[in-house]
Amino acid sequence: MYHFAKVIFKYYLRVATKKQMHKWNRYLPFGESVSDRWEKARQLGFGQGTSIYDSALVFGKVYVGDNTWIGPNVILDCSGAKLTIGSNCSISAGVQIYTHNSVDWSLSGGVKKADVAGVTIQDNCYIGPNVVIAKGVSIGPGAVVGANSFVNSDVPAHSKVWGVPAKVINE
Repeated sequence: MYHFAKVIFKYYLRVATKKQMHKWNRYLPFGESVSDRWEKARQLGFGQGTSIYDSALVFGKVYVGDNTWIGPNVILDCSGAKLTIGSNCSISAGVQIYTHNSVDWSLSGGVKKADVAGVTIQDNCYIGPNVVIAKGVSIGPGAVVGANSFVNSDVPAHSKVWGVPAKVINE
């Protein structure tokens, strides 16, 4: 039985790879090619037309608007407080969004509680690859956050920020 499954799997990969390359000029890992990103978003209660890659991790109840794209290897950690992402946003690959930190908990030997605060990303925002957004941050509508940035303070509407920590470059 194992040999049969192995043969079927190899055949599927060969056919799926050829089909993906022909249709979209790309190749996705097995899990991404058999899952439906839009169905996963619907199951999570996200807005219409929103998609989320299978490799994205979602902790807690995250609120996401319509037509938002959530890329591969994203972490949406709403285990502390409310996490809201608006409509027409692009959350690039590798983005990590947290509503808590456990620094005080760790340093106190587990005596103190984790610090928690909500995160809001308003409509029409672009969050670049590998951005980390800390607890308590609000990102205004139309904002752009550059790749590899650490966002630990609010981002004004229609501004561009980047860096570690992220700073406003253009409003």
